[in-house]
Amino acid sequence: MGDIILEARSINKYFRDPVTVKVLKDINFIIKKGEFVSVTGKSGCGKSTLLYILSTMDTDYEGELLIDEESMIHRTEPELAAVRNEKIGFVFQFHYLLNEFTVLHNVMLPALKLNKYRHDEVEHRALVRLKMLGIEHLAGKRANRVSGGEKQRVAIARALINDPDIIMGDEPTGNLDKKNSEMVFDIFKRLAEEFDQTLLIVTHDQSFAEKTHRVIEMEDGKITKF
Repeated sequence: MGDIILEARSINKYFRDPVTVKVLKDINFIIKKGEFVSVTGKSGCGKSTLLYILSTMDTDYEGELLIDEESMIHRTEPELAAVRNEKIGFVFQFHYLLNEFTVLHNVMLPALKLNKYRHDEVEHRALVRLKMLGIEHLAGKRANRVSGGEKQRVAIARALINDPDIIMGDEPTGNLDKKNSEMVFDIFKRLAEEFDQTLLIVTHDQSFAEKTHRVIEMEDGKITKF
């Protein structure tokens, strides 16, 4: 672990409707390549607000965000969209798979959008990632025909398709039972430790967080431990 993949410098965030409230207060931290980091804290502490900024989806903040040592300040929306598609993989509480498509096609979508590889290469890359997660046998099934735990594994394969610098998760086990939550954790751990994948996961699940490499704790918009 050496290269800095993500850095937050003095990030402040305000909500201004109808009165001005400071919701993030002087957020500073770095995440290095291959780190598996969780962000925890009570509901309303600012975890998801911070994740939206770190993922470049919210640009209304003070301070600076760097991804792969490049500043995200003053980027146009198309430039930020390109960063999101190429450098960030997303895994949410809900899988957001397209039911009318097969598992394979769902995994391929971000790479087709990136338009960097030929169609047959994209298909090969998607199959490799499904195999990595032990679900290559589901490739031809429609997304609505697989179980909840399998859907989340498909979502992880989709997040990996463009070889992102960092995978960001917003409560990725929040909708899963204990067995599937543990399975998703084990996948993330393996990605970090075997494939040097960087992960930043927002979670309410304390037992999940405690097993990650590092826990960033938040309270009232501030980082209290990192």
